[in-house]
Amino acid sequence: MATLTAHHVGITVSDLDPMLSFYRDTLGLAVIDQFEVGGEDFATAVGVENATGRFAHLDGGDVRLELVEYDPQGESRSDSTLDQPGATHIGLSVDDVDAAVADLPPHIDTLSTPKTTESGTRIVFFRDPEGNLVELLEI
Repeated sequence: MATLTAHHVGITVSDLDPMLSFYRDTLGLAVIDQFEVGGEDFATAVGVENATGRFAHLDGGDVRLELVEYDPQGESRSDSTLDQPGATHIGLSVDDVDAAVADLPPHIDTLSTPKTTESGTRIVFFRDPEGNLVELLEI
């Protein structure tokens, strides 16, 4: 098998503009690229008839964060928790979790105060504007 390396973690969003603003302006991730993709090959590859996508790639350090808005859009999933099979989240490393939480805008509620796990990692979770889970971790 070919050697695999991580390229991106993708999140499908319903409205790219406010989500891009959140990850860029609120969390400080730099935009690497923005583009649109369509056509028969794309629609066939993603398994959605006549699909087009608006994409934004953000610099997450060792891996890109890909935000994509599809047209047509599918149905939204119900709010999920981390213990459900198929649940997803983005993990972003920070130097100081407590300081990062203190810098979050007041309208962002964390699932709990920052906690230190048995492995010694300090973590906190919150949701982005569309309900996707974001984890900040201090190793």
